[in-house]
Amino acid sequence: MSALAGRTALITGATSGIGLAAARALAEEGAHVVLVGRRQDALDDAVAGIGNQNASAIAADVTDPVDLARVAATIDTRGGGVDIIFANAGIAEVAPLGEITRDHYARTFNTNVGGIIFTIQATLPLLNDGASVILCGSAGDVKASPGTSVYAASKTAIRSLARSWAAELVERRIRVNVVAPGLTETPGLAGLFEGAGAALEDLTATVPMKRRARPEEIGGVVAFLASPASTYITGAEIYVDGGASQF
Repeated sequence: MSALAGRTALITGATSGIGLAAARALAEEGAHVVLVGRRQDALDDAVAGIGNQNASAIAADVTDPVDLARVAATIDTRGGGVDIIFANAGIAEVAPLGEITRDHYARTFNTNVGGIIFTIQATLPLLNDGASVILCGSAGDVKASPGTSVYAASKTAIRSLARSWAAELVERRIRVNVVAPGLTETPGLAGLFEGAGAALEDLTATVPMKRRARPEEIGGVVAFLASPASTYITGAEIYVDGGASQF
């Protein structure tokens, strides 16, 4: 029997890249995955690719409290609660010191930090005892890169949230962990380095494994953290970055 058979998983930022790869990995292990993203057409394509029996979708923006309430209400109508959350929705924008605007700061923190806080809070009443909550952090929380100070600070905040929530929820056997990807072949990374391919290759050359991750490699770690194989892990951060944060 698949490790996650009968479980319900919620994934935000699920229409491409790491979120979609994680949704596929969880579905392959038997979970029903509820995909959340802002674009209905992309959600429809994602669900079709996974299979309608194993996936459903809700169009929503994680920065909108009305949308998050609707996500929770929709999942509640399915019954059975939520066993897995992968809070993955986030953005990355470059702004060097001296060019940081209040809009850049607010957009980054409202999405990367506020989006996670209020996604988890909206769905907390639905979380079953023994559930697994996985937050998407970044190796950028310990690895400096010019122009990414606000982004890195938001990911450091996520790591702190995981520690606190793990302590708060331990009596319910709800585990909270962070998966921290490094450079990963996603549309977001491509957009960030659009027109600057040489800079991306230079950055990739600093990774000890000399390549970027495939989204499936991150998705596999999410599936591990969601599975019974990781039931003694909570409050942890797992770096999936080819050794970049460790060497």
